[in-house]
Amino acid sequence: MERIKRRKAQGLQDRYLYDYTFANDNGQNPLMEKARAYVENWKEAYKNNTGLLLFGDVGTGKSFFAGCIANALLDRDVPVLMTNFPTILNRLTGMFSEDRAEFIASFDEYDLLIIDDLGVERSTEYAMEQMFFVIDSRYRSRRPMIITTNLKLAELKNPPDLAHARIYDRILERCAPILFAGKNFREENAGATRQAAKDLVNRKSD
Repeated sequence: MERIKRRKAQGLQDRYLYDYTFANDNGQNPLMEKARAYVENWKEAYKNNTGLLLFGDVGTGKSFFAGCIANALLDRDVPVLMTNFPTILNRLTGMFSEDRAEFIASFDEYDLLIIDDLGVERSTEYAMEQMFFVIDSRYRSRRPMIITTNLKLAELKNPPDLAHARIYDRILERCAPILFAGKNFREENAGATRQAAKDLVNRKSD
């Protein structure tokens, strides 16, 4: 239990990710069955280096889907890291090149690497180079990764330049694409939160 707790603290760096569990699934997204199947067939996915590319509009449940997989595998004592490129680039800033190489290599210690929200980071030359190192290192380690992105599949298949092409090609080769085309759950949740706040402030005091 202690080891799993430590793994979670290491692998889920944002506290809100602890709530992304199958137990908290509202049952409204039929794609969640695929997340359960991935966890159930994890040994095979790991052996065959089978990753997932979750793409689609904002708020359609991609991060929740990935987080459920992360939590379920962590509960089984599988080392998982769920992070994003802005966080990675932040950590890399100011590091010496040998420390950078060591930091990037450390991702390969995890059996599953989940990179959330690909495409939100600024596409500077430095950022693109570091992203390539992370994805390429993972690619060569032959360990699976899950990528979530708001980019369209056509954008990933037709990158704007060579720097993006080097990254996207590796992702598309290793990750099976799943389209999230449902309703915007985030918008729905925000509506419910606004209504709850309205009810709260309009409630007469006893």
